[in-house]
Amino acid sequence: MRAALVLVFCQAALAQGLDPAYEALSRAYARLGVGDYDAAIADFRKGVEAAPKRASIRKDLGYAYLKVGENTLARDQFREAMALDGADAQAAMEYAFLCYETKERAQARRVFDRIRTMGAEPYKSRAEQAFQNIDAPLAAGIERWKEAIEMGADNFSAHFELATLAEERDDLALAAEHYEKAWRIQPDRRSVLVDLGRVWKASNRVEDANAAWLAAALGGETRAAEMARESLPERFPYVAEFRRALELDSGNAELRRELAYLLLQMGMQPEAEAEFQRLTETAPEDLLSATQLAFLLYGRGERAGAQPLFDRVLAGNDEELANRARAVLRMPQLETRGEAQPASLDAKAMAERSVKAGYMKDALKYLQMAHESDPGDFDVILKLGWTYNILRQDAQAIHWFDLARKSPEAQTANEGARAWRNLHSANEVFSTTAWFFPMFSTRWRDVFAYGQLKTELRTGLAVRPYVSLRFIGDTRRTLAPETIAGIPPQYLSESSFILGVGLRTPTWHGVMAWGEAGSAMGYLTGHVKPDYRGGVSVVRGAGRPMGSEAGGWFADTTVDGVFISRFGNDFLLYGQDRLGYTTALRAVQTQLYWNVNLTVDGSRQAWANFVEAGPGLRFAGAFLPRNMYFTINALRGRYLVGGKVAYSDFRLGFWYALTR
Repeated sequence: MRAALVLVFCQAALAQGLDPAYEALSRAYARLGVGDYDAAIADFRKGVEAAPKRASIRKDLGYAYLKVGENTLARDQFREAMALDGADAQAAMEYAFLCYETKERAQARRVFDRIRTMGAEPYKSRAEQAFQNIDAPLAAGIERWKEAIEMGADNFSAHFELATLAEERDDLALAAEHYEKAWRIQPDRRSVLVDLGRVWKASNRVEDANAAWLAAALGGETRAAEMARESLPERFPYVAEFRRALELDSGNAELRRELAYLLLQMGMQPEAEAEFQRLTETAPEDLLSATQLAFLLYGRGERAGAQPLFDRVLAGNDEELANRARAVLRMPQLETRGEAQPASLDAKAMAERSVKAGYMKDALKYLQMAHESDPGDFDVILKLGWTYNILRQDAQAIHWFDLARKSPEAQTANEGARAWRNLHSANEVFSTTAWFFPMFSTRWRDVFAYGQLKTELRTGLAVRPYVSLRFIGDTRRTLAPETIAGIPPQYLSESSFILGVGLRTPTWHGVMAWGEAGSAMGYLTGHVKPDYRGGVSVVRGAGRPMGSEAGGWFADTTVDGVFISRFGNDFLLYGQDRLGYTTALRAVQTQLYWNVNLTVDGSRQAWANFVEAGPGLRFAGAFLPRNMYFTINALRGRYLVGGKVAYSDFRLGFWYALTR
């Protein structure tokens, strides 16, 4: 009995100490196995939340994203996996290939270069080939553009293409040189300043990079300005940084005007006036600067110098500025037409960028703006559903997925319908599950069958009521089961249908409590007896369970404490442990493992106290129905009470489950 208690204690300790993400991962792998990729992705994300430092979960989530064609999201997960486990060459290779597919050739080339110089076979050879496939065309393209420029093609496109290829090949000095030349040819293309800043930062020219981004942030291109602001430090730029940016882009009126206002706020009025004066000379269309300079001159009594500036503003087409000038000059106000200016912000594009950056609340805001602008854009509607889903606002997500499945575009409609079904079923008030587990035992020369049909009510409370119909029986239909060495197999067959109502708790970290009351109807005797049962179940595991994309070691443990009134109000404790290896084959995935099973009870009945161990095999495959797997176990056991009889048993069975 002491050995049994030690085993029980070890199982309980193992159950508490194993993987907190096991429950979510088990669901994810099971759903992967039956092709329910969207639900699997949701469970993998829960696994990432439970174990954010585990690279293997990131990899499996990446593979799941690949199943649904989300290459960019898959790439990001492999990047995280590579960062968490720098020695994982497989994750690095997957990341590099996805970088190439998502137009990030420079990053792909860097990763392949690292693997080919520092990695091991077979990844080293594959990385060498992939590196050459990227590097050779880049080198050839650079030489072609160099020759074209030398032969007179000194234009924007030539310099920009050369700079782009040089950056992808990590020739940063060459890239910076030609990005700057391209921008000098077309200074209105301020997006090139964003590229130039990126290359300068990679070259450790941080101050120059900030100058380029500051010039782009206050230039004319809205998208370039937004990208530049994301790259700048969060603080407001210093005067010296404005000066450096103006050295690069001296004709940037908005940049110079912003510097002038900063100087005013700092009490440096002469310096501010000098900047405004230069603006009025170099950018006569800048009426805002002319107005501000006129106010400054007028305020200190230089009305003669201010009047020409006021006249320019009064003759201009900015009614608001003209009225401000009229107010200072004590002239009658003009009635403004109040024409609304169209918004230039591309909300949909901003939403996509927010999603990629992980700012889901910002993405939701931009998507709502995009939907208000175009209520018939079903792509936005679908993205609203996914965004609400990620933010765990399932009621809103269901609404948007329901709208998306009505899209005239087949792909959007199918994705919306699939997401709606998965989320709707997970939030339905009633949920029905059924499982069936027949098993043949050579020891008892009999087939035993176990099954349950259960419908539960999701109340949103700490407990869920349910109705249940269980079946526990065998094919030999024996009223008084024969014994082997005086041991009857009560724990294998009750020969009954058991109808009951009960309550259970939601599963939390693999732990679930339940209890039910009902009647057991013996199908051999016709007798109906009261049946009360309940208990606590703990399921924990680690490693690679069934359904994993990659093979590897796994361990799982199940501990059940059950009270059953029909066994003399007995309390039984079951423990099942498996340690083994999961293969990576998708057609027929197999687990090879070692079993250790222990059963003890409070009444110390002979049949209810035993330990057994032995090898086992479990397999599932694409040729089987959904949620089905077969088991083969060869066990050697010994009873712990009475004669301590030893026995051997060979068991064959299969598990099948459905959820509606």
